[in-house]
Amino acid sequence: MNLLAISGSLRAASINSAFCRVVARLAPASLPVTVFSGLGELPLFNPDLESSLPRSVQEFRTIVGRADALLIASPEYAHGISGVMKNALDWLVSYEGTVHKPVALINTSPRARHAYQSLREILQTMSASIIDEASISLPLLGSCTTEDAMLSAPEVHRSAQAALAAIVAHLAGSSPKGPTFPLA
Repeated sequence: MNLLAISGSLRAASINSAFCRVVARLAPASLPVTVFSGLGELPLFNPDLESSLPRSVQEFRTIVGRADALLIASPEYAHGISGVMKNALDWLVSYEGTVHKPVALINTSPRARHAYQSLREILQTMSASIIDEASISLPLLGSCTTEDAMLSAPEVHRSAQAALAAIVAHLAGSSPKGPTFPLA
C-alpha cells in the first residue's frame, strides 16, 4: 500500500503542504506516504496536448496511477479551489488511473467550505472514490501553521492518525477502528 499526498498550494509556508508532510511523518510503515511537490511544474491544461503529453504530466500521471490512494489538502481561494489544484485535476480527467481511485480530502480551515465542496464534486465527476471516514476538517488556520506545531497538537496528531487508519482500513476493505473526524 502507498499513499500520495498532494497539497493544492505553492506557498512555501503552506498549511496544507505542512499537513501533508505531517501525515507522511505519522504514517505507519505499512502505508508509506509520498508528498507530491510538482504541481507548479505542470503546464496549463490544454486538451490539444493529450496526444503528446508533456514530461511533467506523464510523470504526474504515473505517480498518481501507482498510488493506492490519494490524500488531497487544498486551500480555498475566492470561494474556489486553487488554480494549481484545478489544473492538476484537469490533467487527470481523461486518465484511467484516477477512475475509482480512493481519495481522502483534508480541509485545514473549516470556514473554507466552498473549495472543499467544489473539490469533492470535481473528484466525484472524475469517478474518484471519496473515503468519507478519512476526509477531515481541522481548524489549523491562525493557530497551528507549522509541521512542528501540528505534531505537538494532540488533536491534530490524533486526527491525522485517524485519517490514516481510515485509509488503511478502506484499502484493506474493512471498517476503520477508533474515532474518525469527518468533515461536518
